[in-house]
Amino acid sequence: MKYEITKPVETERLLLRPLEESDAEALHAYQSLPEVAQYHHWGPRSLGDVRAKLREWTTMRRLDGEGTLAFAAITKAETRLIGDFSLRVTDAAARQGTIGYNLHPDVRGRGYATETCRALLRIGFEDLGLHRIFACCDVRNTASWRVMERLGMRREAHFREHALFKGGWDEEFYYALLEDEWRQQAVQA
Repeated sequence: MKYEITKPVETERLLLRPLEESDAEALHAYQSLPEVAQYHHWGPRSLGDVRAKLREWTTMRRLDGEGTLAFAAITKAETRLIGDFSLRVTDAAARQGTIGYNLHPDVRGRGYATETCRALLRIGFEDLGLHRIFACCDVRNTASWRVMERLGMRREAHFREHALFKGGWDEEFYYALLEDEWRQQAVQA
């Protein structure tokens, strides 16, 4: 289960490349916003917080077993960083992985998250040979779980009041897609 981002992954409208330290200000532009942080365990990030996280994220370019690949999503038309995405192998022996994403609020609703996550699913299933890929989100994050449904992922769980989160009870949806389901979608497309 080896993979290395050696060149950008291209989608119809985007280039997915490794995160770089020079991305700090572009990431800060949206990770500092309360509406982006509201469903994450972190609060709005300062530029210093983003720079500190980037030191970790810039190393996430290669996998050899379990670990995370981190991508910046760049628009082809404007060459603008609009989001950060990840694909993580959570259990190499069981061939399990997860995807995650953040998108700048001013580009939401244009299909960029779906387009990028579809590319991550392809890498996960076709390049890494994963058997199952899952994603989770706060139940109030309608945009996020709708992305998962557009990807053909199935809701597997609704965890109600399972943890305290930012002063209240957290509820999460878990979605997943199996390798066979991914292949069936490809045949139907």
